[in-house]
Amino acid sequence: MKIRVLGCAGALAAGYRTTSFLLDDDVLIDAGSGVAELTVEAMAKVDHILVTHSHLDHVLAIGLLADTVQRRRAQAGRPPVKVHALRETLEALRSHVFNGVIWPDFTRLPSPDRPALTFHEFAVGDRLDLGDGRRIEVLSAAHTVPAVGFAVDGGALGHWVFTGDTGPNPALWQRLSEIKVAHLIIECAFGDDECGLAGISKHLCPTTLRDELAKLGGSIDVHITHIKPGERDAVMEAVMAIRTTHRLSALENLQEFSLT
Repeated sequence: MKIRVLGCAGALAAGYRTTSFLLDDDVLIDAGSGVAELTVEAMAKVDHILVTHSHLDHVLAIGLLADTVQRRRAQAGRPPVKVHALRETLEALRSHVFNGVIWPDFTRLPSPDRPALTFHEFAVGDRLDLGDGRRIEVLSAAHTVPAVGFAVDGGALGHWVFTGDTGPNPALWQRLSEIKVAHLIIECAFGDDECGLAGISKHLCPTTLRDELAKLGGSIDVHITHIKPGERDAVMEAVMAIRTTHRLSALENLQEFSLT
């Protein structure tokens, strides 16, 4: 198994794309603007999209991908792309995106019996089996809308964990204490000068990130994501000043992880 970072920024600017990861060549974890890193041929291989929550920077490419690949997949006899998310997230997508106003309803197009997309509900604690030995656990997240993170099981190497967008969340650390973590992808969306705003919007800043990481034992590779363009240097300077046993670094666009 390999995971490639397609986007990891907290907003848009030249050279920055929002959150999306590609597991092998057929599973997207979130579908922000990072999906645009893929060729049409690569997009057409995507069979599953796992969504952490309904905010635009994590879902904006779902409809665009469907529009790009639906004809090609239909001609090849490929099934609809499966979108996996919480019930509340799927309801938000139906009501606010695939409503014929913001975007066509690709759960009924090009035809109700052969749509481009199908929606599949999961819950926190579920373990998804995506074939070829790929098992992904749905983790708790604490955000302003219903949200989750994911733990991709890498076997003996441990789990690749993505927190999604989250503020302080004791349930996450309880679960991570029970599994082996190889890589932790965790957000730090604001600098310490905006910790108040981070708290209101249920994100992390370096101070709260420090407190959260103190709940995770051992020495883990921790990769910081969701930093806004223009604020990376300031945020990472504060992050790197955190005293911890963990190995901290900024997540990089197109960075790759091997879980085999």
